[in-house]
Amino acid sequence: MKRVVVGLSGGVDSSVAAYLLKEQGYEVIGLFMKNWHDDSVTISNECPWLEDSNDAMIVADKLGIPFQVVDLSEQYKERIVDYMFDEYEKGRTPNPDVLCNREIKFDVFLKIALELGADYVATGHYCRKSEQIVAGNTVYSLLAGKDTNKDQSYFLCQLSQEQLSKALFPIGELTKPEVRKIAAEQDLITAEKKDSQGLCFIGKVRLPEFLQQKLKPKEGVIVQIPNDSQIYNSEIPDFKTREEAIAFDAQKFTYKISDGKIVGTHQGAHYFTKGQRKGLAVGGTKEPLFVIETDVVENVIYVGEGKNHKGLYRNTLFVLNEELHWIRPDLALKEGETMQVQSRIRYRQALEEATLFKVKNGLYVTFKNKQSAITEGQFVAWYINDELLGSGIIS
Repeated sequence: MKRVVVGLSGGVDSSVAAYLLKEQGYEVIGLFMKNWHDDSVTISNECPWLEDSNDAMIVADKLGIPFQVVDLSEQYKERIVDYMFDEYEKGRTPNPDVLCNREIKFDVFLKIALELGADYVATGHYCRKSEQIVAGNTVYSLLAGKDTNKDQSYFLCQLSQEQLSKALFPIGELTKPEVRKIAAEQDLITAEKKDSQGLCFIGKVRLPEFLQQKLKPKEGVIVQIPNDSQIYNSEIPDFKTREEAIAFDAQKFTYKISDGKIVGTHQGAHYFTKGQRKGLAVGGTKEPLFVIETDVVENVIYVGEGKNHKGLYRNTLFVLNEELHWIRPDLALKEGETMQVQSRIRYRQALEEATLFKVKNGLYVTFKNKQSAITEGQFVAWYINDELLGSGIIS
């Protein structure tokens, strides 16, 4: 009998995942990960992890499976929180959920599961896994979930073959309504529970206050760049190679204060991210202002009016080799090679047609259509059909 450890989060998805595994004849153990201690920056006054671990315990009890809470807050702080502060300080916008899966659920948590003699770990993610033999080796594929509204493969875009070999995704073939229906039929306490939002396992966190613990406020100016600025009409040089042309296309716009007009002040460029419109507190424009660039060195935020502002849109992004990851190493591109894929730069975004182009120091991703708010520090992921082949951090 194969033993599987389920990460019970206190939500409906992982509850049903545990139920299905038990039905399939696995020996199931439920583990709740506690990842957070500091309640001073969580938004709700009830303690989210306490309530969630309680729900997880009730579900485990109902299913008749052993249950325990593991405290991973130490590792979470080191690997996720410190990384987030570091990235914000550099003016990048990290994605804690992707990291949490790579570093916590499928690393620290996986090791605990293996120490408990488990053959697999399982989560309530809406995605699927398949395997095939390639050149005599078993190769694992990460596939999108059946429920296109809920597909969560993006969050697992940093997993390795080794991690995938030990992973099970019991609800990947189901839609959210089907999952809720099963939970209701089995009389699980989580059947009607709302989906959790916010940082993985922390509950909702007030981001500026969270960041202020480490990153001190410092006042700077907000500069509005007109949509007809000369910056957007630069001449396109003649290129000798395809690589030169793509590199030119991948360059982001650079601004100086003299390119626009000062329209307000802010408390720290590192609290803001590209594409953001909330929190600017500048009025007097017909359409809302959006952040088009942050300069953390000079502490300046550049904004543009309206969501179609030219400063928000680009076709091409770049991923450095050291931040490039192939879930399918057997399909990894070699220098000079290209691949037609579908890609997304954020969760919930519809997949867009794109071309990958491998160069010596990294990989270019060129989208057929311009993308809004390509943000450094976020993950770009690429697919062929419904298989996620790889991902990288936008540089």
